[in-house]
Amino acid sequence: AVRRLRALGLTPVLLTGDNEAVARAVATEVGIDEVIAEVLPQDKVAVIQRLQTEGRSVAMVGDGVNDAAALATADLGLAMGTGTDAAIEAGDLTLVRGDLRTAADAIRLARATLGT
Repeated sequence: AVRRLRALGLTPVLLTGDNEAVARAVATEVGIDEVIAEVLPQDKVAVIQRLQTEGRSVAMVGDGVNDAAALATADLGLAMGTGTDAAIEAGDLTLVRGDLRTAADAIRLARATLGT
């Protein structure tokens, strides 16, 4: 999934409330270089806003109540269909299968449709 996102010119960032060591281990395993860990739910919004202020377009993938505000703040909020109702309602798009690989497919389709 990460390789597919990179192929679209995207830079994946792991933004999580999990422990730094655990987050870095997971990121290394899946090929993500940038990790922002031990972030409280309300602070995820601030991180997204900071990335936007830096000129980055931010897509957020989430599945829990703790992701809802961040999903709503991101330029593109992708909720996992296997997640909570709060996340699904906050997202712009729901990935029905709960498979991150479909995020790349959705972005590719949107770009083709919108011509961007």
